[in-house]
Amino acid sequence: ARKEGVADAFLVGDADKLKKVTEPMGIDLSNYEVVDVKGGQGEIGIEAVKLVSSGQADILMKGMISTANFLRGVLNKEVGLRSGGTLSHVYIHQVEGYDRIFFICDPAFNIAPDFQTKVNLINNTVNLAHAFGIETPKVAALAAVEVVNQDMPCTIDAAMLTQMNRRGQIKGCIIDGPLALDNAISEESAKHKGIVSDVAGHADILHVPDIEAGNMLAKAIVYFANNKTAGLVLGAKAPVVLTSRSDSPETKLLSIASAVVLSAYENK
Repeated sequence: ARKEGVADAFLVGDADKLKKVTEPMGIDLSNYEVVDVKGGQGEIGIEAVKLVSSGQADILMKGMISTANFLRGVLNKEVGLRSGGTLSHVYIHQVEGYDRIFFICDPAFNIAPDFQTKVNLINNTVNLAHAFGIETPKVAALAAVEVVNQDMPCTIDAAMLTQMNRRGQIKGCIIDGPLALDNAISEESAKHKGIVSDVAGHADILHVPDIEAGNMLAKAIVYFANNKTAGLVLGAKAPVVLTSRSDSPETKLLSIASAVVLSAYENK
């Protein structure tokens, strides 16, 4: 990211260990501000969070520490980045054959969100879409079917989200649901099923009912499609980059770039 001119960086951790990692890669540590922490992963996470909460850094990114220790720092009551809102995760995808980038919420954080949490997840993701220049993002509230079924609670939630949006209770976007995935991303599929919708076939945000649906959808896209992907944590005091250890260097770079876009938008 530094080489591409996207961002500068603090490197937080044991300086001796950092040197052993960076030297074989041809990275000169003198080009970075190194915060030498000799403690364990928990201490490293806290020190990294302090840089952001104190205003010295704008973005927090997980490195080679466990997600648990990383999030412990984010949620720390004294120096953490909780804003009082709901923390959520979003994947940003660009897939060959679809005419726009799109966002999946929430594929990693909220396991079985209740209705109010779903509202919060949408608001977090709509804010990110605005940062990307999408003035009125189209949100598809996904389910297995595109009609309300009392035996499928997620279809009822989707219909309620749609109505709240129409009444101005959820702003800055257009929500429609329930929509099945094919209706949400394929205008032709929606036409075949007689669905008349401003969202169908043109969704910018895919709102999934639970973590299982979101995680499987996101990973299917990553491994089955020709795509570019980024991942962020939303709802904190500053953008948080949280990528998987198996993610490619490109995904990590795109995640940093996405966080830079969000940070600039929120601090303008």
